[in-house]
Formats: sequence, structure tokens, C-alpha cells
Amino acid sequence: MSAFCRDCLTVCAPKPRCEHCASPRVLQHPELFDLSIAHMDCDAFYASVEKRDNPEIRDKPVIIGGGKRGVVSTACYIARINGVHSAMPIFKALKLCPDAVVVPPRMSTYVEVSKQIKSMMSDLTPAIEPLSLDEAFIDLSGTEKLHGAPPAVMLARLVKRMETEIGISGSIGLSHNKFLAKLASDLDKPRGFSVIGQDETLDLLAPLPIKKIWGAGPVLQKKLQSDGIQTFADLRRRERKALGERYGSMGDRLWHLARGLDQRRITGRDPVKSISKETTFFEDTSDADLLDGHLWRLAEQVSDRCKAKEYAGKTVTLKVKKSDFKSLTRSTTLNEPTQMADRIYSNARQMLDGVMDRAPFRLIGVGVSHLTRPEEADHYMDLLEQDAAKRAKAERATDAIRERFGKDAILKGRSLR
Repeated sequence: MSAFCRDCLTVCAPKPRCEHCASPRVLQHPELFDLSIAHMDCDAFYASVEKRDNPEIRDKPVIIGGGKRGVVSTACYIARINGVHSAMPIFKALKLCPDAVVVPPRMSTYVEVSKQIKSMMSDLTPAIEPLSLDEAFIDLSGTEKLHGAPPAVMLARLVKRMETEIGISGSIGLSHNKFLAKLASDLDKPRGFSVIGQDETLDLLAPLPIKKIWGAGPVLQKKLQSDGIQTFADLRRRERKALGERYGSMGDRLWHLARGLDQRRITGRDPVKSISKETTFFEDTSDADLLDGHLWRLAEQVSDRCKAKEYAGKTVTLKVKKSDFKSLTRSTTLNEPTQMADRIYSNARQMLDGVMDRAPFRLIGVGVSHLTRPEEADHYMDLLEQDAAKRAKAERATDAIRERFGKDAILKGRSLR
């Protein structure tokens, strides 16, 4: 049995307390020093940054979000215990947790902290695949000789360094592939370190609910449950061909994940090729106003990510998914790259109008691709739209106000749909 202390980072005997520093945080597992694929997830990242920067709210429930009409972006663990979760309307969150402190998001600060964490991960390996500002896959294969310690110890050193130097904690999932590493990182939060080895994979997965399947949204979960599939074990009893016939390409993925199989590599060196956001509805919808509201919010989120990551895209893509899980995609190429929410939305809206006769939809998404640097974007706008430059100037002014006073300091009417 391999073991080490997560506090002093010493390889030790697998006992309840470390024989060197007496810490109870001894991690032990038969395959602990044989695994090298990890997922690191910061603990309630936005809220943790706010608590770090404002000691007065450190012990209070904190909600990151907008005003009374806004929604929860994220919440600290104290608020989550009271039932608060992401995407919940602020007024509902405050009913569940009336003592909560609502803090407007500071994206530029979160981006800067994320860069610091990325730099620390880069000290371990170049094989890093960020999923968002606060989480990433890490492949430490072949690094033991370089660092003089197995990957598990180096990962513990990483999160310890994050806490000491940046004041942000994180949880680690360590396994033999990406799917299981991400699953493991969520098993013991906050400040967790969970391991899923080869030998235990099937037994560990069997009783888990299907909501643990990465990429299975609420609509797919509902469909699986209606088919009598509640757990990984239920899914494993279905034939691969039958799953494919019932769920299309997702069926084959479900067959593999039910067995803990995932051949995807950690693609740390690949450049960002696109930026997109999508949302899945609890019920299929043909409501044009509802779809328009979601489309605007998604365009804003894509725009915010473009601005945060310093990208602009020349191609705008709309994606919708029908109730039979078949996807429709439409794309349009602009005369110059953009990172403006208004331009992303207006082009996506035209494409949505062209597919509304195929509604109802269970999912809608928007994205930009053919990315370039922002200095090449939005100079001339569209010469056929005389108000385009004026709207872009207004959007820049809106960004500045939101940066100072919070994301919901200014809201467009369509964002409330």
C-alpha cells in the first residue's frame, strides 16, 4: 500500500497519522504512485477569491451574482449547504440563505488568479488542458524522474502551493483516464484528493447515479431514467448496439463510460480553436421569445470569454438540438473578426430564424471560431449597418460599468426573457 502525507509531503507508512508530522491527512491507495492523469478543480473559485480579498466575509455565506433580477454565478460551500446553486435566481437564493452576502463578479481578477494557477501547473508539465478558469486536466506521465517524486506527491504540492502563495484551495482527482480523474475530483470537496485505480474502477462506478456521467445533462438523465437506467450498473447491462440505436452517438459514449473507458488524450499544446456556450432545457421549447433570451445570454457569455481570453472570432455558429437528439448547426463568416456580444447575437439570431420551423428544441448554443487577436477585430464593423460602430461603443462603455459595479449593473431587456 503506497501512502504519503498531504501536509508535509513525505512518503510514509499507511497509518491514520503521519509518522513525521502527526497530520491525519495521510493519503493511501494501492495504485497511488502508478497513476498520472489528474483533474484539478478549485474550490468555489469566485467565492474563494472574494473571501481572500475581503476578510470580513470569510466566515459568511457568499453568493457571486447580480442584483434582485440576476442569477447566481457560483456560491461558497456555506451557501450551498443551504441549497443555493448556480443559475438560481438571486431572490430565491436569498430566501434559502437570507444571511448571504451577494458580491458582483470581478472577471478580470478571476482571470489574473487563474493565470497564476496555470503558471504553477506549468512548472510541473506542459501537458495541461484547461476546462475553464478554475479547472484543468493535468498529465504527469513520465515526470517522476524530473521532479524526484511521483505524480501524486507533485499534485499535492501544487494545491499546497496554491493555498500558501495565492490563498486559493483546490481538489484533486487522480486516475488512469480523463473521465475518471474528473469524477474523482468531485468525490471529496473542498480540499480533497481522491484516487480511482484500475482494479477498482468497475466496482466503484457500479452504484453511482447516472448524473455523474460527464456530459449527461438533465434531459438525457430524464430519458435514461424513463428507460429504467438509474446507475452505472444499469447502464452496463445494456447492449452496446441497443444504446447506439436508442441514443445515437451518445449511446456509444455511454457504453464506454459505464465501464470507465476513455481514450481521450490531454491536449495541452493544442491552441484554442473556438469559444462556445450552450444550454439544455428541462423541457423542449418552441417559444421564440424564450429562445431569443437564451441566445442573447449565451452571446454575452461567449463575448465575455473572448474578451477575458483576448480572442476574437470571424465565424459565428449556432447549434440547436431537437428532441430526438439530432443536432442542427448553422455558421456564417463575418467580414472581420468580432468579440462583441451584439454582433455575435445578431448573426446567431438570423440563423435561429432560419431553423425555427424545425422546433421544438432541447438545446441551444452559440460560438465563435477562426480565432485571432482582438486588435484585428471590430474596426470597420459592417458598412451596411450604420449603427454598428455606435452599438460597439455602447457595449464597451457597458463593459466598463459592469467591471466596476457588477455584471447586472446594466441589463438588456431581452436578457430577462
